[in-house]
Amino acid sequence: MDQRKCECGHTNPVGTLLCESCGKPLDIEILEQTNFPDMRYEGMARRSQTYTKNMVDQVWNYFSSVKIAIGIIIVILIASALGTVFPQQQYIPVPVPTEADVARFYTNTYGTLGTIYYQLGFHNLYSSWWFVTLLVMLGTSLVICSLDRVVPLYKALKKPRLNQHKSFLKGQKVFAEGALAPGTDQSEVLAGSARVLQKKGYRVFQTDRALMAEKGRFSRWGPYTNHIGLILFLIGVLMRSIPGFFLDEYVWVREGETVAIPNTPYYVKNVEYKTEYWTEEEMPAKLDLKGGVIAKNYQTDAILYLNKNADLPGAKPDLVEIKNGPIVVNHPMVHDSLYLYQSGMQEMQLGALNFNLVDLKNGNKQIGQIKVDLYNPAQEQVIANGIKVRTLDYFPDFIMGKDGKPATQTNLPKNPMVALEILDDNGKLNEKMVYLQGSVLTQNSDPRYGLEFKKPDLIDITGLNVRMDKAVPLIYFGSFIFMIGVAMGFFWQHRRIWVQFQEGTILLAAHTNKNWFGMRREVDGLVEQMKLPVTIEEKSKA
Repeated sequence: MDQRKCECGHTNPVGTLLCESCGKPLDIEILEQTNFPDMRYEGMARRSQTYTKNMVDQVWNYFSSVKIAIGIIIVILIASALGTVFPQQQYIPVPVPTEADVARFYTNTYGTLGTIYYQLGFHNLYSSWWFVTLLVMLGTSLVICSLDRVVPLYKALKKPRLNQHKSFLKGQKVFAEGALAPGTDQSEVLAGSARVLQKKGYRVFQTDRALMAEKGRFSRWGPYTNHIGLILFLIGVLMRSIPGFFLDEYVWVREGETVAIPNTPYYVKNVEYKTEYWTEEEMPAKLDLKGGVIAKNYQTDAILYLNKNADLPGAKPDLVEIKNGPIVVNHPMVHDSLYLYQSGMQEMQLGALNFNLVDLKNGNKQIGQIKVDLYNPAQEQVIANGIKVRTLDYFPDFIMGKDGKPATQTNLPKNPMVALEILDDNGKLNEKMVYLQGSVLTQNSDPRYGLEFKKPDLIDITGLNVRMDKAVPLIYFGSFIFMIGVAMGFFWQHRRIWVQFQEGTILLAAHTNKNWFGMRREVDGLVEQMKLPVTIEEKSKA
């Protein structure tokens, strides 16, 4: 580490602007007050100015730059804005989406821009590796910027200099100088000044010929308290990337169905979903709803299970009930840090197709009932008299592909197509038929069997938003610390007043980091009460 020597004999590290011993500006001739070194760090050398040789020093110096920090913040702001152009994947209204469903949603909804948005990965922007890297870089910059400045500031404020060099005092915005009258008792002047300043809340440090009074020193730590709050906030945000700390999933559960909650050992069962409506008698005023209704309550009666075999790969789930009750809008089911919110519903949805198998060659005699579960169709059903029905193929949302083959657009049974095969135990009877859009297509021109349509099973599906965020307390705590730092720096100022005797003259100077009007008023009060023989010089802002 290189060093530089002051005329007082003290050796200072390279980068020091004000001598650590006497306060004299180094290598600067104070002709005008605007030339005086920056007082933010008391002229102390920062590490980034002192060490510049190895790789660690270069990384430190890079992240200690305020310009770099501002650049990172601007990039994060631009990226965050891009993430709000279209909804993020977790908020798109596609139940149980696959990647193909997600890509199709952005293309169909937002056209070419939506396709580009998806292909660039902006649909999951806030959890992408490059956005997390930007947050880590910002946190690194905050830590290094703070340490690079707070350490020299702490050293300077811990042991304040009392006997300052005249050039230091002259460089302050508030400065006064005057000749002492013959016979003036210097100790009495200093003691009287100390009493006046102590009444104004100053803490006084004194020697036989110098005095330094200060108050509000703690306000200098306001910006660094802000940084601590921001760092805690960023740590909380980054903790959400750790498995088990954050969960934001959306599950659709049919009535009577039990489904696993992704990335947790929990299962949830939809016992019953119901929507309640206001009756005319309950209305505070008569409304012309034109045949419509107003929903009063959306509610899912649910059971939450814990899978005891969650840690055993391949083991059959062993579910134990841990909680049951209603899930209502704004009143989630809560277990530990897991929250289940009522967030959506699909009422009167197709659940199963019901048919009667009839013998067309025997006067349309009913043979038995066929039920096709549209969410989990049975591979084989025994109808009656040894006759079986097999499900050969099933497309929940049928569409004819570009290759001329049947396909499905989504996993939801919006336009179901099911191919069935009918045979007996001996395999003698073998007929194939396809149900599509309310009609039946048969393989034979003169089939023996036909399907008689029955009322389908209609079900309600509830949408539950499952959230877990263990980082929230840390994020709130970081926000609280940040606001403390804002208050420290906004409502208080670090004020210092120096009174010194040098060569038959009295020198007075003052410095504050803001509110110079208040500082000048207190200096004027000191001069007036002590009747100091000085004239305060008017200078531009330090």
